[in-house]
Amino acid sequence: MLREINDRAAIEALLRGGPLTRAELEVVIGLSKPATAQLLTRLEQDNLVGKAGERAGGGRGPRAQLWAVNGSLAHVAAVDLTPHVADFVIADVAGTVEAEYQVELPVHEGADVIGTFGKALKHVTKKAGKNLDDLANVVIGAQGAFDPRTGLLSSAPHIPGWLGFDVPARLSEELGIAVTIENDVNLVAVEEMTVGKAQEVDDVVMVWLSEGVGGAVVIGRRLLRGATGGGGEIDWMRVPDPSTVDTSDRWPEAGARFGNLVDSPAIARLAHAHGLTAETGPQAVIQATTQSHQPFLDDLARRVAGGLASLVAVADPQLILLSGDTSRAGGDEFAQRVARKLHELVLPRTPVALASVQGNAVRAGALQSALATAREDVFGVVTPTLRGSRRPLEDTAGVPRTALPSSAPSPTE
Repeated sequence: MLREINDRAAIEALLRGGPLTRAELEVVIGLSKPATAQLLTRLEQDNLVGKAGERAGGGRGPRAQLWAVNGSLAHVAAVDLTPHVADFVIADVAGTVEAEYQVELPVHEGADVIGTFGKALKHVTKKAGKNLDDLANVVIGAQGAFDPRTGLLSSAPHIPGWLGFDVPARLSEELGIAVTIENDVNLVAVEEMTVGKAQEVDDVVMVWLSEGVGGAVVIGRRLLRGATGGGGEIDWMRVPDPSTVDTSDRWPEAGARFGNLVDSPAIARLAHAHGLTAETGPQAVIQATTQSHQPFLDDLARRVAGGLASLVAVADPQLILLSGDTSRAGGDEFAQRVARKLHELVLPRTPVALASVQGNAVRAGALQSALATAREDVFGVVTPTLRGSRRPLEDTAGVPRTALPSSAPSPTE
C-alpha cells in the first residue's frame, strides 16, 4: 500500500510539474535518492512513465535525465459548444494538446446535431492521429443548465437543436465513448480552480457577464450543481427592465417589465437609459469607463451586486470572481465597484476580483475535467481541485481500488 501511495504521489508530481529530473522528483515527494530511483524504475517497467530528454546543466557535468508521464496511455476530447461555433481539442492524458478544430455546427431545431457533432469529432481525432475508440472520454461545455437526472439541457433557447433529448446518452451511444455535458460557467470555475485565482480557495462564486449571464458556485472545492443542474444560474433571476424604469435608486413602480439580470442586451438598454449609445454590454462598460460615467457604472454594479447578494448570504464564499467579456471590459476597477455595492447589501465582506484565466476558459475547463476522469481511471489519481467532478469520493462502492481517500498519508518510504 505504501509503495502504491508513493507511486501515485510521483505520478501526481509529474502530471503537475513534469517533466522532472530524479533529484527534482526526490524533493517534491520527499523520498530518498535510492527510493526515488527504485520508484522510477518500477514505473518505467509498468510503462507509466518514461525518459523525456535531458535537462542541460550549468557546468561540464552530465546532463540530468528528465522523466515524464506516458501520455499515450489515454486520450481525451474537450468541446466548447456555443450557438456560433464548436471548439474542439484533443489531448493525451498528460495534458499535451495534439489537435484543435473549430467548426460551425447547426443548432436549429430539427438539425442532425448528433451526426454533425460526430463528424466533427472524428475529423479532429483523425487530425491528432487517433481514432474515436482511442478516446477515453469527451467533455462538452454548453451554455445552459444540464439536468443529470434526465440528460436534458435547459435554459438554452439559443441552441434549440440540442433540446428535448438525453444529450450525453445519445452522443455516447452514437460515438461509443463516454460523453459528459457540463455548464460552461462551471467549467470556467474548474479552470480557475486549477490554474487561476481560486487555486487555494475552498468556497468561491463565479459570475459570467457576456452575451448572456451565468454563474457557478463551489463549496468545499466541489461544484454545486443543484438537483436539476441549475446551481448558480443567476440568469434565471428577473429584475426590472431598465427601458421601463427611471435610473434613480427608487424601487420600480408596479407593472414595470422584468427581464434578464444583466445580459448584454439588458446592459445596452440600461446604457441607453443613461444616455449612452453602446449596443452591447462590453461596449457600454468601455464607453462609460472612457467617459467616466459614474451613474451608469454604479447602476450596473448595483444590479450585479443584487444578483450576487442572495448567493453570498447563503453560501458565504471566500471569493467572488467576475468573468466574461463585460467583466473584462470593466477590469479591476469595476470589480471593486461591485464589491462596494455588494457590501451595502450583505454582511460578509467577500472580496470581489476579476477572473485571471485568459483564452477559451470553457474549453480549458472541459479539458481539465476530461483529464481528471482519465487520470483517475488510468493512474488512480484523484485531482484535488476537481473533487466530485464525476462521482463523490464518499461513494466508496464506486471508487476504483486505487483511488486514495482525501485523508491519505503522505508519501513515505
